[in-house]
Amino acid sequence: MKKIWDAIIIGGGAAGLFCAGVAGQLGKKILVLDHAPVLGEKIRISGGGRCNFTNLHSSPANFLSLNPHFIKSALARYPSQAFIKLVTSYRIGYHEKHQGQLFCDDSAKQIIELLFSECNQGGVVIRNPVQIQSISQDPSHWSVHTNDGIEITKAVVMATGGLPVPAIGASAYSLDIAKQFDLAVIDPRPALVPLSFTADSFGGLSELAGLSVPVRIASGSKGYRYGACRFTEDLLLTHKGLSGPAVLQASSYWEEGEPIHIDWLGAIERPGGFNYDELFNHEENHVKLVETILAAALPQRLAKAFADQKNLLGKKWAEVSKKDRQALKELITNWSVKPAGTLGWKKAEVMLGGVDTKELDGQTMESRKHVGLFFIGECVDVTGHLGGHNFQWAWASGFACAQAL
Repeated sequence: MKKIWDAIIIGGGAAGLFCAGVAGQLGKKILVLDHAPVLGEKIRISGGGRCNFTNLHSSPANFLSLNPHFIKSALARYPSQAFIKLVTSYRIGYHEKHQGQLFCDDSAKQIIELLFSECNQGGVVIRNPVQIQSISQDPSHWSVHTNDGIEITKAVVMATGGLPVPAIGASAYSLDIAKQFDLAVIDPRPALVPLSFTADSFGGLSELAGLSVPVRIASGSKGYRYGACRFTEDLLLTHKGLSGPAVLQASSYWEEGEPIHIDWLGAIERPGGFNYDELFNHEENHVKLVETILAAALPQRLAKAFADQKNLLGKKWAEVSKKDRQALKELITNWSVKPAGTLGWKKAEVMLGGVDTKELDGQTMESRKHVGLFFIGECVDVTGHLGGHNFQWAWASGFACAQAL
């Protein structure tokens, strides 16, 4: 008689492997199938090769979803402290880099090895590369047809991730399966991705490519798909547009055709906040050149570029009219610009959108329409901010699913 698995997990990435390890150690017979010849590639390249595996402060406020309440149950049952405890038990050194972001001291490969070890302890069977040809539901079980034959299982867990980084095998297979079984899917789009600009809208700043500046950035609005955001992070000027943590964060909230707003001085830390009047109207500034005044708060090349944009380069502050002073202040503190688009899936870190959370039970990740069909990780309409939150969703959703198998 053919073996019947308790669950077949399609996808051997962060969510899939973690779910498999937890379920296996709960005594379930688990099979993991993946089309890739090498598993965990997205983990391996994450965080500059050191894997930003979670965030100390991960909470529902750090995630985008059309249903912001969906994530609460899974995150509460498996918070970041739980995964940190697991990492510590493997004696993996780690450090906090910025705003709660935790990275491996050594290598992202340590997280991959942890996941494989957890699977091994649970007796999980992993097969790759395997091509999935079809998935079908029968009255008493599920059938997974592969190029190696047919596998029978009580449950199917879709954990194939999203569309970013197609070079390492990213696919929309989980979304295809959701549609096959008549589950709603929120149209996916790149997130945590650099933004591109036309030459006209960019105001000549492409000449400053490579320059990094701390800024306050705002994107989106309450009427948009995922609301509005405001972040204080570093911005990176590139030949194609804008990148860096500030822009990656803002990109998740940005709507095509809409502007983003940047306060180039907003990230400057001063007791009681930055005093704009001190910079623009101090008596000592009257004899100074405009670019010299701006360079007190901005990189010199950027200061010159802004002065040049308002035809104030080489002018003393005393020579600048009140109207031009106000225009310069507005330019620097509320720089409004419309991106032409994003740099697409090749440069995106995660996917926005996915399987509609209305179709899933937030406590188990199981389809409300089909018993035994689960979706976890990035393929669900849950997207984290930059800084380890997306990995935390992989762990939390995988854990919730494993408990329900």
